[in-house]
Amino acid sequence: MTLKLFIGNKTYSSWSLRGWLACKQSGLLFEEAVVPLYDEAWDKRREGDEFAPSQGKVPILWDSEIVVWDSLAIVEYLNEKTDGTLFWPADEAARAMARSMAAEMHSSFAALRREHGMNIRQIYPPRQPSEAVVAEINRIMELWAQARARFGTGGDFLFGEFGAVDIMFAPVVTRFITYSLPVARFAHAYIQAVIAHPFMQDWIAGAQAEDWVIEKFEAPVEA
Repeated sequence: MTLKLFIGNKTYSSWSLRGWLACKQSGLLFEEAVVPLYDEAWDKRREGDEFAPSQGKVPILWDSEIVVWDSLAIVEYLNEKTDGTLFWPADEAARAMARSMAAEMHSSFAALRREHGMNIRQIYPPRQPSEAVVAEINRIMELWAQARARFGTGGDFLFGEFGAVDIMFAPVVTRFITYSLPVARFAHAYIQAVIAHPFMQDWIAGAQAEDWVIEKFEAPVEA
């Protein structure tokens, strides 16, 4: 049976992006079901049986009767289904670092998430971010620099080849672009590599084709 992935609006749903990239990275066939978030039917729609295990949250992946929710769990499930060869570095030390970085991304950076929600259709003029966001950006730069210096020589991504840790940071990359946030000079090449990846280009095209506008996720544009 083909996998079925329920995701939210591609413009705004950062966790959906991670689950979707994981499915693309797996190379497995999957059916994509986009569920408009926060429209007039959202509350009723999220009560459906397909969302019950995740309490109405996306992404949620169904594999026949098996259900997996939460982006990092989806990554690990698909890693197991593909013999552990597509998501994490082969080197033990690199793999340990990549898993630690992915887990930190999963659980941290609350200020960046709260103050700079994902909005792929917009690019806003630079504004001074809060001290909390600056501290989180600095931490992300530190992680990226360490990964690139230690394990990134084999390609354009954090551990050389595109993998799970890049999937977890992909929505952050879009935030840096959308809000013109200050990043270290070395990071620009990595940001461009992520955005240029064919999977990301497919997602961005899907976001651009959407006609939904969720006002609470639209930041004001300064003159």
